[in-house]
Amino acid sequence: MFSKLRLLIPVSVIVALVTVLAQPAQAAVWSSSDQWGTWTNGGYTLYNNIWGSGAGPQTIWANSYSDWGVWANHPNTGGVKSYPNATRNVNRRISSLGSVTSRFDVSVPNAGAYATAYDIWCDGHTYEIMLWMNKYGPVGPLGSYQTSTSVGGHSWDVYRGSNGSNQVFSFVRQGNAYAGTVDIKAVLTWLRDRNWFGDVTLGDVQFGYEITSSSGGLDFHTRSFSVSAG
Repeated sequence: MFSKLRLLIPVSVIVALVTVLAQPAQAAVWSSSDQWGTWTNGGYTLYNNIWGSGAGPQTIWANSYSDWGVWANHPNTGGVKSYPNATRNVNRRISSLGSVTSRFDVSVPNAGAYATAYDIWCDGHTYEIMLWMNKYGPVGPLGSYQTSTSVGGHSWDVYRGSNGSNQVFSFVRQGNAYAGTVDIKAVLTWLRDRNWFGDVTLGDVQFGYEITSSSGGLDFHTRSFSVSAG
């Protein structure tokens, strides 16, 4: 009879192997769980921005301004809890801009309540333009329905209202989009042509996730994002 062959592996090798397998494949360049955590990269600023009442924990991470995400665990209650976002400041009047476009590509959960949205500010914080690219759960825009239109490469339902501090124009996309290009200059021109504002100065162009609830912890990932102004 042949005896069984035993392969002896040193304990130190086994421990090292387990340690490697337990580590993430790649850590993010930056992350923060601070309420107002910020990071600047490539002319953009990322904000954790946990601003609503009754919010839970949230962590933002980034490899660049274009590749970033957030894990959020906000309770299943009403009211926006946070708006983690990437921001680029343009600071030019509409009349001086030949074009303003933006690209986005996101991965979002099929749970919770949120909107993936641009938040665009003009004349400081006098005018706020929101472009809802996709949404999930019981969420809705501020103000009252005005009309439906196709502008900037998408078809929208348009709402108008005030939050007590500034005018808000919300463009809610007719059907969810998770990647694409938006002609922001065309949207601003559409508003100006209707005399809803004048030759305003375009300030911050923000893009991120307006999260109302994400109970249990949900992941949001911006795979690509950029703003071009010329």
